[in-house]
Amino acid sequence: MGRIYLDHAATTPPDPRVVEAMIPMLTTHWGNPSSIYLEGQEARRALDAARKLVADLLGAQPKEIVFTSGGTEADNAAIRGAAFAQRDRGRGDHIVTTQVEHHAVLHTVEQLEREGFRATYLPVDRDGTVDLAALEDAVGPETTVVSVMTANNEVGTIQPVAEAVRIARARNPKVVVHTDAVQAAGAIDITPAALGVDLLSIAGHKLYGPKGVGLLYIKNRTPWQPTMFGGSQEKERRAGTENVAGIVGLAAAMKLAWDESAARTAHTRRLRDRLLFELPERIPDTVITGPANPDRRLANNFSCCFRNVEGESVLLALDMADIAASSGSACTTGALEPSHVLTAMGIDPDLAHASLRLTVGKGTTEADIDRVLATLPDIVARLRSLAGPV
Repeated sequence: MGRIYLDHAATTPPDPRVVEAMIPMLTTHWGNPSSIYLEGQEARRALDAARKLVADLLGAQPKEIVFTSGGTEADNAAIRGAAFAQRDRGRGDHIVTTQVEHHAVLHTVEQLEREGFRATYLPVDRDGTVDLAALEDAVGPETTVVSVMTANNEVGTIQPVAEAVRIARARNPKVVVHTDAVQAAGAIDITPAALGVDLLSIAGHKLYGPKGVGLLYIKNRTPWQPTMFGGSQEKERRAGTENVAGIVGLAAAMKLAWDESAARTAHTRRLRDRLLFELPERIPDTVITGPANPDRRLANNFSCCFRNVEGESVLLALDMADIAASSGSACTTGALEPSHVLTAMGIDPDLAHASLRLTVGKGTTEADIDRVLATLPDIVARLRSLAGPV
């Protein structure tokens, strides 16, 4: 039996078709796209083609796309760039986000607070959905940036971004709205027109593309200023020689994800639903985290907590059984504190320590799920017996 990979929310295996698209940029078309000679212009043409492709997929203009080193940089650049640009225009210094954002957003906002900005962190309900009434109360004339993720990376909750945008703009028409769409890209409609946002972040490695590349959509005329300096690349919005191979891979991965979205969603949802509905029947005292309604969470996401068991022990036992899983965000693995997402949802910290996230992918099979359903109950039962009576 081979290994089973069930942590596609952390990263995805590169699609061979994506790798194939990247190879020429690593072997024969390796020039610097800022150079005027042949090698540079070959790279420039590939870069321009990739930019147009991703812009078309997002219903955007090529000039609205800035390539980055990934989702974290895109989130940082979006929020910092808009916050400082808005403040420089005298529009205020207040930022609104949610308590369940990825740390790429939360830590950026916290740093801005240390630099003199004010921030409001919106609460969520038990499903992890942002409190829209709290958003309406929070946004005022001094609010400059609102950031609400499209879908949560830990529990899969799909946020009502379009409604959040409507509420924020009704309170302050000049507010800039950002969404971290890293986890949602390729799974649901994230086009800026559908969401109504000014700024949007994507990462390649969540889409069966390469690591180390992402993009930031910046709507034309949005108040924003660059956060990286040293060159005139990306129309002077992001200094540094472009990662052409990665960008070509990102574009190829996005095209495949958009083209195959319906099939991938149907496949992952079918497998995920087996976990969602069968695991609680096989393992007593399983607490589903995130929306119980499958329509309100990403199609590939299953998350839960097990009472009277330590989550890290479950993960180690699964790994020994050749099953890769996680307890939540891969960016916080090893942290001693319980997930900030789960505690914001009102889950007891002790229970949050027993969390498990299984995220299936396009290569996951029914046999993989059969094996998980057969293996995991025994693991939990064994660990509970070792812990002794409660």
